[in-house]
Amino acid sequence: MNLSQHFGRRVIAVRHPWHQLGAIRHSFMESGRELLDSGHRSGTMADVAKKIREHVGVEGGYHIIPKSRDGLLKFQPKQDELPNRSMLDSQTTAQVLLETDALLRQRFVYGRGLLRMGRIIEELDLLAVWICHLHIHLPNLPEGVPLPYTFITMLVDHAHFLQDKFIADADVSLSGHVSYTDNNFMEVTAYVRQSGMLLAKGIFVVEARDAINNGPAPVNPLVPANELEESLHQEAQKRHQERAKALYRLESQQPTKEEQQLMYELFTRTKGDDGPSPSDMTTLPPNSRWMSTWRRRTLMHPFPENRNESNTIFGGFIIRKAIEISYMTASLYSNQRCMIRFIADVTFAHSIPVHSYIKLKAYVVFTHENYIQLLTVVNAIDGNSFTELKCNVLHLTYSCSKAVPEILPRSYHEALWYLTGRRYFNRFRESVSHDMDNGSAVETNGAKKDN
Repeated sequence: MNLSQHFGRRVIAVRHPWHQLGAIRHSFMESGRELLDSGHRSGTMADVAKKIREHVGVEGGYHIIPKSRDGLLKFQPKQDELPNRSMLDSQTTAQVLLETDALLRQRFVYGRGLLRMGRIIEELDLLAVWICHLHIHLPNLPEGVPLPYTFITMLVDHAHFLQDKFIADADVSLSGHVSYTDNNFMEVTAYVRQSGMLLAKGIFVVEARDAINNGPAPVNPLVPANELEESLHQEAQKRHQERAKALYRLESQQPTKEEQQLMYELFTRTKGDDGPSPSDMTTLPPNSRWMSTWRRRTLMHPFPENRNESNTIFGGFIIRKAIEISYMTASLYSNQRCMIRFIADVTFAHSIPVHSYIKLKAYVVFTHENYIQLLTVVNAIDGNSFTELKCNVLHLTYSCSKAVPEILPRSYHEALWYLTGRRYFNRFRESVSHDMDNGSAVETNGAKKDN
């Protein structure tokens, strides 16, 4: 029995039957027709970036010595001073004008005219921060005083992409709202649409910090205002409970008995007809590749233009670069154009100072039919001490038009990575089915507002 047959029986066991990809695209788009909509419009994403700077009182451009925000600490409120907020209070929409702005368009496309999904997720991360700005309401803040908060993306829970449906010369609409709050954390649900079709969805977890990013800051409690918001809130609460139990850290779980058996079966398939010998312990089966030979890495230098309002490297920029190296790795592995379908558990363990270097490493850790699962690690090298720090880990799923060679581990360490990739691939399958089953919502209209 080959591994594909094995997968068909055991590995890809999910709660819902797997449909053809075309049916998934159709169902996913249909589920996004009716969503929470307050009527709030934030303009273009350039307007969003400008509004964020104005809200927090940060000067435009780069300054070697940034303006001090210490004086804003006295305006940080206590939790009991913050009124309740609904999802409509933070819901907004912003545009990426690809149809009319040719100069902007060239920043969002590959040479073959395909949209760069890394750029899309970078903009979506920025919108998530702006949505947090809209959620925070300080009734006692004097007029004209900047918001005494800093917002840091702590986690991208997951993001779905349907890349082949994006059009390079049509405007992209980004929208979202706060879907859950807990002390100083906010979960933001964000959407990407083009020509009225829902083409991507992301779940971000953002931490509220004080004005100088030295400690946590309280956020307004989220209280659902209607049946639709209550339904969305319950889904978000389930995600929060899973994160609190650390269930999403699939890479840290000990192999199950089933996975141990799978590891042994992998070993027997690669030990050769005569068994392992001291000189050569492994034999590569047909149409397969060793994991150890399929990793790509690069070193890059970020600059002040890549920073956020906290004067550290913007999380969306890091995600974009990680997506780009994983895209190249998947394409080289498969010898064909690949499309990103899913990102899960993008952690932000440490902020990256502007003067750092960034080391990116992408590993092919699992394959199934025409799918490739990658693990991408982002480390920062301090530009002064030259010490290295692990900052980000991303788990990405790509699809190809044709079947790809099977990736196989050659050591116990690689086998653990293989199992992690398998777990995240199963999560991708389950999450797509879940979003299709639970994505429908009833339109909620409100008066248009501007900020």
